Amino acid sequence: MKNILVTGSYGQLGNEIRILTEKEADFKVFLTDVDTLDICDYPAVEKFVNDNKIDLILNCAAYTAVDKAEDNEEICRKVNAIAPYNLAKAAAKFNAAFIHISTDYVFDGTGCIPYTEDMPATGLSVYGKTKREGEIKIFEQLPSAVVIRTAWLYSEFGNNFVKTMIKLGNEREALGVVFDQIGTPTYALDLAGAMITVAKKIFAEGNNFGGIYHFTNEGVCSWYDFTVKIHEIAGIKTCKVRPIESKEYPAKAPRPSYSVLNKAKIKNTFGIEIPHWESSLKRCIKNLMS
Repeated sequence: MKNILVTGSYGQLGNEIRILTEKEADFKVFLTDVDTLDICDYPAVEKFVNDNKIDLILNCAAYTAVDKAEDNEEICRKVNAIAPYNLAKAAAKFNAAFIHISTDYVFDGTGCIPYTEDMPATGLSVYGKTKREGEIKIFEQLPSAVVIRTAWLYSEFGNNFVKTMIKLGNEREALGVVFDQIGTPTYALDLAGAMITVAKKIFAEGNNFGGIYHFTNEGVCSWYDFTVKIHEIAGIKTCKVRPIESKEYPAKAPRPSYSVLNKAKIKNTFGIEIPHWESSLKRCIKNLMS
């Protein structure tokens, strides 16, 4: 039996991890969030990991309010950089494995080919920069940590772009969505499945897979393309979706204009097959509609 600590269990990814691990007889899962474990408090983290003899930490917690982060840099840094450091430090002390989720926003988005894990990561926003700080701090404590960068996360849980676009599509006659930011949507259920696959390989073959990996669904689109497909699958026909430039939709935090991630490393290392974003979107919306 392996004891697994999941942080951020109330979020999109945490909920998907909860569902998937319920089917794993060899896992004893400790689901935590801010009300049950303050990961910004190192003594609390150390005590929890020690008391529960944790074998693996899955860190799904993050400060993800990208625009609010510009005015709340201190709390954003605590959650995105200090907390991962604490978890990595405790994992190192008690010989636990550690899988942490990072973001495409660590890149500045000036590239034009999919980003590999070794490309320079110089985020544009407080959110992106603090997530990069978290990556660095993790490896200072625990070289065997696995950091998975992802992008454009959505699911049936919590607030996310898919649910917002369905809501707005049903309420409005027209909607403007940016077409000059390019990336790849990620169904949280697919990412959670990848994390479980990584965890099982670590348990089976040893904690020798340390490094950064990229995971999103396959394919490429803009937020505009994504919205058009969301409405098509959801059967929304009364709302006209209009493509707009980012400058027409001013946001406090700058976004990368291109943040497609190259996923060859995670596929080759862990034998993971990744669905196209459209097929995963169909699965998610089907679940939402039912």
